[in-house]
Amino acid sequence: MSDSRETSTGRFGTFGGVFTPCTLTILGVIMFLRFGQVVGNSGVWVACAIVLASKAITTMTAFSLSAIATNTRVGGGGAYYMISRTLGVEYGGSIGLVFFLAQAVSVAMYIVGFTEACVATFPALVPYGTWIASLTNVGVLACVYVGASWTIKVQYGILAVLVAALVSFFVGSAQSFDVGVFQENLGTGFSMGESPFTMFALFFPAATGIMAGANMSGDLRDPARSIPSGTLGAIAFTGLIYLVLAVLLGGAAERGTLLTNNLVVRDLSMWPALVTAGIFAATLSSAIGSMMGAPRILQALSRDKIFAPLSRFAAGSGASNEPRLAVLATFVIAQLGILVGDLDLIAPIITMFFMVTYGYLNLATFREAFTRNPSYRPTFRYMHWSIALLGTLACGAVMCLIAPRWAFVAVALMALLHWSISRRSVRTNWGDVHSGASFERARKELIRLEDERFHAKNWRPSILAFSGGAGARVRMSAFGNWFCAGRGILSLAQVITGDVEDLVERRVAQERVLRNFIRDQGFSAFPAVVVSSDRHTGFEALVQCHGLGAFRPNTVLAGWSSDPDHVGEFLESLRTAQRLGQNLLVLSTADGEDPLRVPGGSIDVWWRGKHNGALMLILGHLLVQNEAWRGKTLRLLRVVPHESAREETERHLEELISLARIKATCEVIVADDAVAAIHRVSEDAAVTFLGFQLPEEGEDPTGFLDRMEDLLGGLGTTCLCWSTGDVLLEA
Repeated sequence: MSDSRETSTGRFGTFGGVFTPCTLTILGVIMFLRFGQVVGNSGVWVACAIVLASKAITTMTAFSLSAIATNTRVGGGGAYYMISRTLGVEYGGSIGLVFFLAQAVSVAMYIVGFTEACVATFPALVPYGTWIASLTNVGVLACVYVGASWTIKVQYGILAVLVAALVSFFVGSAQSFDVGVFQENLGTGFSMGESPFTMFALFFPAATGIMAGANMSGDLRDPARSIPSGTLGAIAFTGLIYLVLAVLLGGAAERGTLLTNNLVVRDLSMWPALVTAGIFAATLSSAIGSMMGAPRILQALSRDKIFAPLSRFAAGSGASNEPRLAVLATFVIAQLGILVGDLDLIAPIITMFFMVTYGYLNLATFREAFTRNPSYRPTFRYMHWSIALLGTLACGAVMCLIAPRWAFVAVALMALLHWSISRRSVRTNWGDVHSGASFERARKELIRLEDERFHAKNWRPSILAFSGGAGARVRMSAFGNWFCAGRGILSLAQVITGDVEDLVERRVAQERVLRNFIRDQGFSAFPAVVVSSDRHTGFEALVQCHGLGAFRPNTVLAGWSSDPDHVGEFLESLRTAQRLGQNLLVLSTADGEDPLRVPGGSIDVWWRGKHNGALMLILGHLLVQNEAWRGKTLRLLRVVPHESAREETERHLEELISLARIKATCEVIVADDAVAAIHRVSEDAAVTFLGFQLPEEGEDPTGFLDRMEDLLGGLGTTCLCWSTGDVLLEA
């Protein structure tokens, strides 16, 4: 998958590439056409609070943006690129698509604002509003289609016009300032249905221009320097302007005028023509900025091949790699927004999309900082994980307070996109923070578990299964996975005999093969491969050293060996595991069985006492927890030599089942020959659990082999168990 690398070299610096686009987008349609309404409803104090709250959220987000921008090479796509490379493809893909839509719809918002100003200035054009907006959209398209270099130069002229318009307003409103009017406008005076939150929703899109510079990341000479300084500079500069505007509007116009006159800024200025030009310039420049940024997000998203239908938008045109096809897509979406034509309806939708983007950007920075990844080394030093966390929570809270219904829609859309990407298992060649976060959680939990005393209530199977090479003993690997039942840890072990120096590459290759086998079979397991001079030494090394802390194996699973030539080594390995405090499971399977098929029949546990019986009953219970084994009957069985012992033994077994809180049936078989009874009762069992005892050292191993062969010969899959006694039924 592509890493979204731009083929062109950076062309723009901090002022032209970041500060100017951000400033022009922030000081746009809301400032000229809706800020008077915000001040009129909210009053000066609350309006200033709305400005400061918006700037606080965008500043925290800008801090997060700066931290990520100075921690990694930033490619094209701005916030999408940074989020995807930090939180992963699912988050990045979903936020990239939503952020693109937000930017594209923003074009419509700014053009609708331009049209409002146009028809207000020239009333004769009122019937042609939609046509004016559509033609303006075509003009913006033409401007951006030529290329970013020319557009940036045009924005310098627009910035000069905007500054002149603000000077005109400051001079005119200062002359009209009335202390009495100002005092009357200090408090709130909300119209019907309005509140601080609706005013916040109306104003906040004005603050969302902080991404205008980041969206040009692929065209910047030095993104790591330009994005922090340019973005934060634009936030501070525009924040000061909005605060001054709130004070001057509150002192220069009556509340009724502020509420009803969308062109109050023009009417209060010294030279109204300059403000009219400023309105036209600001709205058009904001539309141009969004029309430049949105296609670059779509282009970067398409290059990463997350959504196959979007792949056609990955292509760039010319030496500067202009995303012209993506520009056309942005134009179409903007035109649909223009046909809606309601600025007050469009603004809250954009607010939700931008808030989601900001929340994700803050979340990405929080997770990078909080997980303490060594790779997280931003050169931007004014950032702490608590700021990013506060920014994340603030974005979520504001979404719910502003428009709960639209917040739900935005979150539902994000969840749907996230699920869609996860379901398709999109693979990327970039890293993300998830593995670092998982490592940090695991590290802390391992340390905590190391300090806690073991209790039988917390016993879980941690099985080291000596399965050999991948595919050699699939049946045993499957049973190891079933015994863990998603509640324990399974490691599939292989010992390669030979010299370590000669077999290093083979060990690496075998571990890779074993890992692929685990993935292909859908097992929850880890590979464990060692090279040793002989099998017994390798067995000892794995049993002693494999695992970490509380995740060291507590159970060894081995396959039954009936080879007389290797029985001595086999028994010695089991004794070693026994001395090292391991439970022993020896699995014998019938020839010709499908290794991954769950056999028919019951799960039979033959009870001969608590020493081994508790472990066998727990393992039988864990088998039933697997979906493939559900519906199997777990039977607790015992052989007694006399009929007189049946009733008492049955009562004892029922008490054991009740004590263990395990769903099982019990049955007592009266027979003189226990082996024959076991063969007869469990002949068709899916698996039979039997306790066993290793022969004493020095005892002839062939005698043990003959006895066990006689026992196993009449049965299907059988698991011989020896327990350390750590498993308690009453726990």
